[in-house]
Amino acid sequence: MGKLAVQKYFSFMMLIITFLLMIFTFVGLFGGDVPPAGNTARAMLVYALPLLIIANVVFLFYWLVLRRFHWACMPLITILCCIPYMGTLYQFGSPDEKADAKTGLKIATYNVCSFGRETSGFMAQDILSEMKKQKVDIVCFQEYSDYAGDKKNSDSYKEYFPHMAVGQGDMVIYSRYPIVKTKNMKFEMTNNSAMWAEINVNDNIYRVYNAHLETTGINGTLHRAAKQQINGVEVQSNALINALYGNYTVGMIARSGQANQVAMDMRESEVPIIVCGDFNDVPYSYVYNTMLGDKIDGFKECGSGGFMNTFRGGKKQVRIDYIFHDEALEGVSYYKKELSYSDHYPVFMRLAIK
Repeated sequence: MGKLAVQKYFSFMMLIITFLLMIFTFVGLFGGDVPPAGNTARAMLVYALPLLIIANVVFLFYWLVLRRFHWACMPLITILCCIPYMGTLYQFGSPDEKADAKTGLKIATYNVCSFGRETSGFMAQDILSEMKKQKVDIVCFQEYSDYAGDKKNSDSYKEYFPHMAVGQGDMVIYSRYPIVKTKNMKFEMTNNSAMWAEINVNDNIYRVYNAHLETTGINGTLHRAAKQQINGVEVQSNALINALYGNYTVGMIARSGQANQVAMDMRESEVPIIVCGDFNDVPYSYVYNTMLGDKIDGFKECGSGGFMNTFRGGKKQVRIDYIFHDEALEGVSYYKKELSYSDHYPVFMRLAIK
């Protein structure tokens, strides 16, 4: 009798956990619908979605093994509702090798991390060679540095990209097509910024946004903690966790305001829009939803090659670099290249004009 009671109690607790897991997953799926200010706990669940989905899969198999099919419906329904989200992270198939032979516009976005601050200029030239190899027409750089020693990178880039728009600080857009108009957007209380350039592509004008939103603050916090430990200062685990959480939530709120600023500017555009950049935020977050608006996520449309992570620094294998576009354009291919020049991977997309 006691053994049966324990089994019933364990099954009941597993059922409660399954139910709570479903609730948390759905809250995470819609956590990006509200500004993170005042809703940080809800917003943070967006970042836990991959782990929550894995947990739902585990519980689905658990209930199926026990042949409790009615309870298995909870994780099954939850997983099915997460399919659109999973499409922002993973796409089957391999890149279309013939995509570049099709007519259209090839665009790239790349956080180049100041070309490693090297003074020889070799890294900048290697990246230029890669842009030529990928047949890129427009490239948006974040954390760009124009100087390599006593040379200017733009002097060598202009042979392939004759047109250039310089943004605030470390932002730039290079184009093989004429740039007819530009605008810089400075964000308050930060070095981050955004810009756009209206580009004439065979008598069609497109506005290309290049955005670099507020960083997470995690790397800086970890670096300061490591420096303190090297200097013999003991860092308490709870203090580090509180600092990480505090810096991340502050950055999350700052990014949401910056995304709102860019989104408001987009509403004023009278021409089709392409949005590129390092958003420092994950799919389905408030920043992602705000920047996306009614546009199309290129990776969901025509991505390939499996898991899409664009940040390669440390252990954070996340997607934070994006290319979105208006419905006036159609995605042909979307992929990343695993280059080692930066702590980010470059993202490439070919667009066809409808």
